[in-house]
Amino acid sequence: MIDVLVAGAGPTGVMLAAELRLWGVRVLVVDRDPAPTPVVRAMGLHARSLEVLDQRGLVDRFLALGTPHPLGGYFAGIVARQPEGLDTTYPYVLGLPQTVTERLLTEHALALGAEIRRSTELVGIEQDAHGVTAGLADGSTLRARYLVGCDGGRSTVRKLLGIGFPGEPSRVDTLLGEMRVTASPETLAAVNSEVRKTQLRFGVAPIGDGVHRVVVPADGVAEDRAAPTFDEVKRQLIATAGTDLGVHAPRWLSRFGDATRLAERYRSGRALLAGDAAHIHPPLGGQGLNLGIQDAVGLGWKLAAEVHGWAPPELLDSYEAERRPVAAEVLDNTRAQMELVSLEPGPRAVRGLLTELMAFEEVNRYLIEKIIAIGVRYDLGDGHPLLGRRLRDRPVLGGRLYERMRTKRGLLLDRTGALSVAGWADRVDQVVDPAVDLDVPAVLLRPDGHVAWVGADQAELRVHLLRWFGAPR
Repeated sequence: MIDVLVAGAGPTGVMLAAELRLWGVRVLVVDRDPAPTPVVRAMGLHARSLEVLDQRGLVDRFLALGTPHPLGGYFAGIVARQPEGLDTTYPYVLGLPQTVTERLLTEHALALGAEIRRSTELVGIEQDAHGVTAGLADGSTLRARYLVGCDGGRSTVRKLLGIGFPGEPSRVDTLLGEMRVTASPETLAAVNSEVRKTQLRFGVAPIGDGVHRVVVPADGVAEDRAAPTFDEVKRQLIATAGTDLGVHAPRWLSRFGDATRLAERYRSGRALLAGDAAHIHPPLGGQGLNLGIQDAVGLGWKLAAEVHGWAPPELLDSYEAERRPVAAEVLDNTRAQMELVSLEPGPRAVRGLLTELMAFEEVNRYLIEKIIAIGVRYDLGDGHPLLGRRLRDRPVLGGRLYERMRTKRGLLLDRTGALSVAGWADRVDQVVDPAVDLDVPAVLLRPDGHVAWVGADQAELRVHLLRWFGAPR
């Protein structure tokens, strides 16, 4: 029997597989497509995603292939300077095509021992007290202790589980593709500048090797969600910009809408949802891929704890309790951003007002921290303001904090030297450093980097070790 069956080999699915393999969980990823998609829907990694990649020893691979871009203008495209002193080592968005992100995460998962089977379509799910039986399109079955649907916005797993997906359907479609153009760079710059004065869902930008990424509003909403034809893209370029810019030789074409939906629940028995299978929203702010990666990091250690038998009661249910509110906030901020890019007089007036407000440092910082997810705080109950938040990287005895977290275990960062994690050493590391830059005596970090406890009392620490890491051994 497989420990965990993951449906969907996109960034969320392979990141989850890697997180599970760090704990020695037997994991199989299945995907109905014969090969990874060439479609590049996402183009960047935000600060919190870069932080978790650093905590897994991966970030240098991504930094080597990406391009850092300033964070000004990432909320509804409103021009604003980047806030100063953001609480992260990565105060930028790393420009990197989704295809590259997926490839690097897949290589990581495979190196850790995950198995990925393509051209394998899941069509049925049956559960019992001991596991999940997944029926495949070829008539065979797979048996696993747990199943996680990471199979996108049209998730088969979600539908088979009967989990509702309420929200709003698309009101507008946008066409997207990669192709060559004959227009000069000067013409492209002039057209982009003129059109984007009134239409923010437009852009033609070079991405290398003479190829350009083209984004243009569609003429209405497609019922079948099929990819557009090249002629449709050319027509919409002419309708929007007055020219087709000499586009030719398309590499791929796609369309996306502004549908906004959130799964009614993230778990049904031994089956769970993550990434776009649990939430979809407009792409404004570039949050979707990042949200999925962070779902995977939030779920991986908890599901591994269940598999290995040391999970405290309700640990696995805390995945939904923590991550679903984060997704709900992302849905709301993208709803707001979609209103702010509307061409209607009312939204344009609100956009003008918000543009003025973003000149205030506090407003600008608040909105940018939402986009890059460093402002996330899980509701772990009453306590210190750090409780439920992640810590930024900082020097600690023997290196950096994030380097010390690469064991995938929890971490007690202790300035007192009087605390102990004896009994939990297989699940929690300890760093004693009286000189560490920390305004509290000690913090207990979970494997996902969020603060589970703040204090100096051994008895209190024991309560929280039991809560998050189970009984001592």
